[in-house]
Amino acid sequence: MILIIGGGIGGLTLALNLHKAGIPCQIFEAVETIKPLGVGINILPHAMKELSALELESDIAANAVETHEVCFYNRFGQHIYTERRGRFAGYKWPQYSIHRGTLHEILVNAVRERLGPKAFLTGHRFCQLEQDAEKVTAYFYTGTSKQILKPYRGTALVGCDGIKSAVRGLFYEKDDPLIYSGITMWRGVTRQQPFLSGASMIYAGWLKTGKVIAYPIAKLDNGMQIVNWLCEFYCSPRSPSGDWGQAGNVDDFLWSCEEMNFPWLNIPQMVKDAEYILEYPMVDKEPLTKWSFGRATLLGDAAHPMYPRGSNGAGQAIIDARILADSLSVESDEVVAFVKYEKERLPKTTAIVHANRTNPPDAILREVYERSGDKPFKSMKNIITKDELYELSDQYKKIAGFQVSMT
Repeated sequence: MILIIGGGIGGLTLALNLHKAGIPCQIFEAVETIKPLGVGINILPHAMKELSALELESDIAANAVETHEVCFYNRFGQHIYTERRGRFAGYKWPQYSIHRGTLHEILVNAVRERLGPKAFLTGHRFCQLEQDAEKVTAYFYTGTSKQILKPYRGTALVGCDGIKSAVRGLFYEKDDPLIYSGITMWRGVTRQQPFLSGASMIYAGWLKTGKVIAYPIAKLDNGMQIVNWLCEFYCSPRSPSGDWGQAGNVDDFLWSCEEMNFPWLNIPQMVKDAEYILEYPMVDKEPLTKWSFGRATLLGDAAHPMYPRGSNGAGQAIIDARILADSLSVESDEVVAFVKYEKERLPKTTAIVHANRTNPPDAILREVYERSGDKPFKSMKNIITKDELYELSDQYKKIAGFQVSMT
């Protein structure tokens, strides 16, 4: 029995992969009641490959928008570059944009249907771990109690409990701080008319003056869409706690997109019309040199928290889950399987953490901002070549593992 700590995207995907491999497991989630959290998320082709193998694509497709293209603009609305995405770019698997809460619900339902309702326990807050040569014992607080510990025995344990991982804290209690990037993002969802192709993702502006990303995540019966958006820029620290649910205020960031009223999308109005706004000071942690400790290991944000760039946080957790399940299915010793998994995944995710800091997928906007002096241009060819634009985009895809040739 594999004990999975954390019922997020990584933990749920791991459970489904283990079940597929015939390996018993149990998920323990700290919150008592599962609620839809967050805003939009992109499932890139390399992650969609894994979810398709779990027979989840039809459920995702019914509740998402298949992304056709990504379009880059400066803050004056001038077009810089467009590239196709997913199947429209030659991938075997699509790219979907979906509400994170909807994706989570799909995964929860799949776990409960396939593994049974008792496989996913809520209201269990992990606090302690003991292990010997053959077993682990995990201890949890349940309900409102902070005194009575409830033990569960298993053959191994996987910490999938996010950027504030209690499992990680057992092994890295000190010198493991959240590192603030200097960038804060505000995120929201708005019901509105489709823009561009109706399946386009847009990047506009740059972090020095304000950057915007927007894309549809659901279609409504009246022809409208639910559009996910974010505004971000460099600013002084704003409680960088790693809390995805922190409420935001439109007055704190509206200035950063106020001039971006384009003929095809009124960004300031979209922001003002948001159903709700969340604030997230962008943080990560220094990559670890070791994830596995005997019969315990880490996965997803617990192992490699990274800036939310290029939809790679959830995507890499989904890939972690399949690789770990594969290792456990071919190795009779969980300790050996964990070492094999770590050897495969740790270097790759470390490279992505570093790339998200220095050369993220929106580096195209940075290059145009710097070369143009943040001024309107007369011709793109005088600023940057198409080959350079392609190379900037392709370089990140290669690091993150979703070039067409790699999926």
